[in-house]
Amino acid sequence: MLIFAALLYLDQYQQGLLSAEVSALREQARIYAGAIAQTAVQDSNGQQSINPNLAQPLLFSLTEPTPNAQALIYGPDGTLLANSRVHPGAGGGIVTEPLSAPPPPGVFSRIISFIYDHLSGSIGAQDESGLLGSGAGENPDTLGWQPDARTALELTSNTPDQEASPFVRRDSEGTLLITVAEPIAAGQQVVGTVLLTREASEVDAAVLAVRISILLLFALALLLTVIVSFYLSRTIASPLSRLAAAAERMREGRTRTQPLGEAVTGRNDEIGTLARTLESSAQALWARMDAIEKFAADVAHEIKNPLSSIRSAIETLTRVEDPARASRLLAIITQDVARLDRLITDISDSSRLDSELSRSRKEIVDMARLLATLAEIHDATRKDGSPFMLVEAPPEGLYVRGSETRLVQVLRNLIGNAISFSPPGGKIYLRGRETGGMIELAVDDEGPGIPDGKLDSIFDRFYSERPQTESFGSHSGLGLSISRQIVEAHQGRISAENRRDEDGNIIGARFVIRLPKAGGGE
Repeated sequence: MLIFAALLYLDQYQQGLLSAEVSALREQARIYAGAIAQTAVQDSNGQQSINPNLAQPLLFSLTEPTPNAQALIYGPDGTLLANSRVHPGAGGGIVTEPLSAPPPPGVFSRIISFIYDHLSGSIGAQDESGLLGSGAGENPDTLGWQPDARTALELTSNTPDQEASPFVRRDSEGTLLITVAEPIAAGQQVVGTVLLTREASEVDAAVLAVRISILLLFALALLLTVIVSFYLSRTIASPLSRLAAAAERMREGRTRTQPLGEAVTGRNDEIGTLARTLESSAQALWARMDAIEKFAADVAHEIKNPLSSIRSAIETLTRVEDPARASRLLAIITQDVARLDRLITDISDSSRLDSELSRSRKEIVDMARLLATLAEIHDATRKDGSPFMLVEAPPEGLYVRGSETRLVQVLRNLIGNAISFSPPGGKIYLRGRETGGMIELAVDDEGPGIPDGKLDSIFDRFYSERPQTESFGSHSGLGLSISRQIVEAHQGRISAENRRDEDGNIIGARFVIRLPKAGGGE
């Protein structure tokens, strides 16, 4: 595409040079015609005509400074009256000087011209000059430079004011020639024609220089294209192929054994970022798959226990005749069925939690208002002996972005645990504050606390450590695990610690939630 655009530009450039040459040559021919009309035209019997004896030396003098030009003067009848290359010699004879031919083009110039000629032909380019004349035959008497007399007369008209067309062609040696014709007028009568021809080697030289420049630029562009293509192949195409192969290995489940190489993940560009993202995505996927496998194993283990208890009770019930023992077995079966129902409900809630949180619309939630509302609900439904609930938080302003329903679920789980472990008539504190761009919520109780070695384990799935006064199977052990899952989905953290007095004695448990703060006006 570049070389074709250059050919179009070169054609316009060459036409511009030729037009300038034609204009300069035509002006020179007009000067010659004016000089001949003033000095070499005579009046004979009322008819004006050109005197060849006067025109010949004058024409020679006019063209002598231009060795690569030839001027001819024709009469109205086509007779050759003067030739600038013919003049008297030193011994009185007539000397005809050959024109100085330009030096032959070098091998490099011929190669460049050959390439351009074939390229021009391949795209159907126009003639190189755009100014070609009639293309008439050459006259041997004029050294092959000029059109014949008939053509010369056709190039001019009987009206002096009408400009003749130029005649541009190449000779047998490939030399570019330009011919213009100007009438010689005496008064209102045309008495002859000046035919001026000049070899335009400067045009070919200028065009050749531009051709070489274009070819050099084209070669440079081609070289740069090859270098850039090789560079892109090494830096983009090849790493992308390796990433595609890694994605295929991921699909086939072989990513763990064949990780991406450091040559790709260690890059500090977009390819490296993509590779690291793909690798981290693969690791997250495998972690999720491991978690699902572990969760499935834990579920199977937890469901197997009540099923085994139900099976044993049913088998025993078929052999028991004592109504009291049969009643106790039925109570065990009912309790285990309730435990299974609660367990399956919590498992279902935990399994769909991630997808539900990813689809749910986040909104601004005022946690101070939630704490006050939960305290009011507890006070309204409080039974005798149940703990009291106190709120230590501002009336509003603790804003977070998230799902209000799920955040309420977290607080209910923590409050439920606090109620379970609180002594009769104890106190539960709901605290809230803003600290360091985070909203910190705390649920404090006055129970026995948490074993120091279990402060993190209590958030594991199916971990359950209940007070002795609570009936067996009333909790699935998923409450705190679900709470952590919800808090982490909100880019927060949840932790547990023991409350201690000044002597270091445990006086209760504290669960702390930290969530990113959101502006109240968002």
